[in-house]
Amino acid sequence: MSHIKEARMEHLQALCTIDQEVIGDASRTEEIQQAIEEKRCLLYQSTDNIAGFLLFTNDFFDYSFISLVIVKPSERRKGVASALMKAYMQMAKTSKVFSSTNQSNKRMQQLFHHLGFVKSGVIDNLDEGDPEIIYMKQASPQA
Repeated sequence: MSHIKEARMEHLQALCTIDQEVIGDASRTEEIQQAIEEKRCLLYQSTDNIAGFLLFTNDFFDYSFISLVIVKPSERRKGVASALMKAYMQMAKTSKVFSSTNQSNKRMQQLFHHLGFVKSGVIDNLDEGDPEIIYMKQASPQA
């Protein structure tokens, strides 16, 4: 059994461990902690561990923005990222939800396509030689 819930401070170390496993360092620890404190972090709890998490903001040109989706490498290709993103789409407070990924991240681009996101623009010069592609999906605001 698995489910998605709001992350709490007791989950910080586990989330940071997953993030470090994926990116190789602890550079996002403060960002993850702040998201948890501000109730902007969802996690995917499987039977025995946390399989992944999602961070979001609500300040992307006054729209909701999925800023980070991280899945533990051993839990990939099992629907964790899809489940996190679908859960967030259900709770989004704006009519559109945006997100982005590097042009080199083909897996994430496929996920956006699968979930019905459409390309909405490109930002150059963030990561040299690897443009950031912005995606958007209409949401069903609960407000």
